[in-house]
Amino acid sequence: MKPTLFVLAAGMGSRYGGLKQLDPLGPHGETIMDYSIYDAMKSGFGKVVFVIRKDFEQDFREKILSKYEGHIPVEVVFQSLDALPEGYTCPADRAKPWGTNHAVLMGKDVIKEPFAVINADDFYGRNAFEVIAAELSRPHDKAGDYCMVGFRVGNTMTENGSVARGVCETKDGNLASVVERTAISYDENGRIVFTDENGVKQTLEPNTPVSMNLWGFTPDYFDYSEREFKKFLDKDLNTPKSEFFIPLAIDTLIKSGEASVKVLDTDSKWFGVTYAADRPGVVAKFAELHKNGVYPDKLF
Repeated sequence: MKPTLFVLAAGMGSRYGGLKQLDPLGPHGETIMDYSIYDAMKSGFGKVVFVIRKDFEQDFREKILSKYEGHIPVEVVFQSLDALPEGYTCPADRAKPWGTNHAVLMGKDVIKEPFAVINADDFYGRNAFEVIAAELSRPHDKAGDYCMVGFRVGNTMTENGSVARGVCETKDGNLASVVERTAISYDENGRIVFTDENGVKQTLEPNTPVSMNLWGFTPDYFDYSEREFKKFLDKDLNTPKSEFFIPLAIDTLIKSGEASVKVLDTDSKWFGVTYAADRPGVVAKFAELHKNGVYPDKLF
């Protein structure tokens, strides 16, 4: 059974501005998503599911989905503020989406096979898809048998500001913990640094694994997520900016012993448009990848 690619495309790019999921960055107007889907197809994925907001469905179908017809089966699901479990009502003043793991829950009814979760606006690279496709394609005979691609933090930086990354600690090849660090940057000496919760500057070695939201799950993850989302709502339903993130659910499942998450190494270099100033560099990188034959003249 081929794994499915689940693309999180419901978010607005607050720091970048606008719907960067639809931003044409390749030589023929390709979006970052186009490259991810092309790489996923080459790596053995058999279907793509997008989670989007209902209000840009028409734009999305016309500009994005039409490209993939005849190449790979696609489905669309929707993330909305009122998509809550029975017995819960969205507060009237809630404006912020419920977070990445809520977005994942939207795929419950259409994904019945092992699946990888990616952000729509991150370029992950072919090798990252190859290593996670291989892991998802092996037999899984127990619940909670998951994985993630651990990017080397030095391969995920931007020169144009700080980045947020889930910094991972591993034990025996599995994820022990993932801590979100929101302001990782280069210092004046070229070291990768962040300031911890105690206000102390910490240094990260370039090979430190970080999460770029490239996770691999089996369908039982939906049941765990639904349970944990209810616990989240019981605590934070009326907290306007609270979000139910994937690492939050994963950390709970690891600590309870219900899941293990294998950390897969990749030499892929991430890039994306975190800031508007990143855009010219990303356009140049895609042009170079086409020129060097990594991608054909036209993807689809």
